[in-house]
Amino acid sequence: MKLLIDTGVFSAALSELARPDMAPQVELLAGNQLFLAAATVAELRYGALVANWGTARRLRLERAIDATTVVPVSDRLLTTVASFRFECRLAGHPLANRVHGNDLWIASSALHIDAALVTADKLFAAAPGLRIA
Repeated sequence: MKLLIDTGVFSAALSELARPDMAPQVELLAGNQLFLAAATVAELRYGALVANWGTARRLRLERAIDATTVVPVSDRLLTTVASFRFECRLAGHPLANRVHGNDLWIASSALHIDAALVTADKLFAAAPGLRIA
């Protein structure tokens, strides 16, 4: 199954600390085709810089990213982002708000490749046309 992983779930899957709150989502990853949005990759790398991760930990992050497919930014994806944001606006969904820009890109990437979004974030609930795994 095609799954696009949000930043929180991907981070939890990489963490050496147990994250029982995300265990059901992390368990879904095994044996599936995994994708990341470009926004997720940027968030992960930014988080590593802010947390001042050492070389070994950053290499582990890069290997984990390399084990997925990053959804390329294309003109078609840009159209999906614009259309999805407009649909969210019409529906009164918070993903239309500027403050949720990265989350909009993550959800749009899932829609763009027809994948379910693996997330524990309630923000994505009831987003128009979005499938949550």
